[in-house]
Parts: sequence; structure tokens; C-alpha cells
Amino acid sequence: MNADDVERAAGLMRDVLGPLDRADWSVPAGTLQWTCRETLAHIAHDLLAYAAQLAGRSADAYLPLDLTVRDSGTVAEVLTIATACGRLLALALRAAGPGERAWHFGPSDAGGFAALGVAEILVHTYDIGQGLRVSWRPPADLSAAVLARLMPDAPVEGHDPADLLLRRTGRLGDAGPWRWTAALK
Repeated sequence: MNADDVERAAGLMRDVLGPLDRADWSVPAGTLQWTCRETLAHIAHDLLAYAAQLAGRSADAYLPLDLTVRDSGTVAEVLTIATACGRLLALALRAAGPGERAWHFGPSDAGGFAALGVAEILVHTYDIGQGLRVSWRPPADLSAAVLARLMPDAPVEGHDPADLLLRRTGRLGDAGPWRWTAALK
């Protein structure tokens, strides 16, 4: 996966969620404990964190970085922040050399960070859509690419990739404990 995938996913998020900025974003995002607004801020935080990890080439831990989205920010502004953080991740991905690594539960390359960013956007856009009662599903091709990189043991053949991504992350029933596998073996 690469910067183009991150930009595409961020564009989908903006297109799906942008028209909903006047909805009640204080409701839970799907089955999450977070509100829809908090979930959108979480997407922004993770995208920025992935960009910082990769740009900083942190080798053995996450950088002590947090994104603070002010409570006074409107939903439209939070969506702009999340989209901007997606662009920052795309820039970091484009700047990274093929041999560069950064830590995400082990050494991960740029492709791993791209997959992590796309996964956060797809899964949490779905969560927000559920909370706001909007029927949206992640695209099959991006879902399949995320699964191939982050959940390589997922049985993709014969399954709808979006269903499988949502199921494996606990959105369509209990998936049990799980974690992305972005680190290279």
C-alpha cells in the first residue's frame, strides 16, 4: 500500500462524512465507546502519529506525541484536521526511502504505515456511519489490500473483503482479540 491509497481513503472519508456535519455527532460511533466526533479526532490522531513515526524513524517505541483537537472545533473543522493528517501521512510516505523503517510493534516499512492509515480511515468511517445511521461500506479493493498487509492470515478467498475486514475488527460480531501486523518479519 502507498500514499495514493491513503489519499484515496481520506478522500472517501471526506466525501462520506462531509455532508453529515450538521448531524448529532455526540452519539456513539457504532459499537465503540467514543462519540462520532471523538472517533473522527482519533482518526486524525492516528494518521498524524503514523506520519511522525515514519518521518522520525523511531526505531523502538511510539514517539510521545498526541494530537489535541479543541472542543470548540466544529465537526467540519475536525474533518479538515483528519483530512490534513491523511495528507501529512501521504507526504511522509512519499518521502520515505524503500529501506526506511519505523516502529509499530516492530520495524515497519512505509507500506505498513500506509496500510495502518487506510485501515484506521476505513474502519472508523464505517463506525461513524453506523452511529449517524448512514449505510457505507469500505471499498473491496482497499479492504483486500489492508487485509493482505495487516492480517495476512485472513481467509480472503471466497469472502467479501469489506465484510472480512469489518468482521476481523469486531464490527460484524465478536472477533476476539486482534492486532494489526504491520511490522516486517
